[in-house]
Amino acid sequence: MTVSQKIALITGSSSGIGLLTAVELARGGYRVVATMRDLSRRSRLDEAAERAGVAGKLDIRLLDVTEFDAIPGLVEAVARDHGRIDVLVNNAGFAMAGFAEDMRLAEIRQQFETNFFAHVAITKAVLPVMRRQRAGHIIMVSSISGRVGQPVLSSYCSSKFALEGWSEALRIETFSLGIRVVLVEPGAFGTDIWQRNAKVGEDALRDDSPNRQRGARFAEMAKKLHKADAIVVARLIARIADDPNPKLRYRIGFDAHLQRWLRALLPWRAYEKLVAKAVKID
Repeated sequence: MTVSQKIALITGSSSGIGLLTAVELARGGYRVVATMRDLSRRSRLDEAAERAGVAGKLDIRLLDVTEFDAIPGLVEAVARDHGRIDVLVNNAGFAMAGFAEDMRLAEIRQQFETNFFAHVAITKAVLPVMRRQRAGHIIMVSSISGRVGQPVLSSYCSSKFALEGWSEALRIETFSLGIRVVLVEPGAFGTDIWQRNAKVGEDALRDDSPNRQRGARFAEMAKKLHKADAIVVARLIARIADDPNPKLRYRIGFDAHLQRWLRALLPWRAYEKLVAKAVKID
């Protein structure tokens, strides 16, 4: 490692935005510590890094972000082994689908454990390192669903709304320390969050769920939804990492911009009718 080489720590790097971001940052000259909860799934990242010619710039480590007791040790090891942490990309997460009426409290807690509390825990572990450096970027992979509520995704949306509020406050608290907190708000992109990492509430799958037919219509609509190539999100994150003074929020994806624009301009009654009809639950 050269003195000038920057270090990036990324969670959820086995697929999707995390994998692509790890490769993009490595291509940009970073030494990337790419973490994942199951090292048996590292082959996709290894292959992508090999194709990009950056395999030697990756340090792949085990981390289940919901095992909170393991986080401080992991961060301490990264800071010790590499000397610093310049960029933290909080990316790990999943989507829990189901009408709010059908969601169990335990399922909602699980959603928050991964999408909110894990981000908080890792950030809190990294902050002392960045404070000592008087520099660092903390990039939260949020979602347009953290700004605009989505039917059938109430658990996911609420976890992202919480992340947005916490990050806003943290940005103000740490700005004078040279630390920059940034929220990236993608729309629908082609990642495992819609497939392998997608979960449905158990009660939402029951034959006697009062929302079963509405849920089936929503599922059919979601399958047809266009999902853009997530490489553009990874490239955006790489640009943010290199920007000494990034903005608080970066929205990305046509659907993300459209949803935010409609929510801001339409009266609520018109908006809710439009959304219910669009997602086939009216």
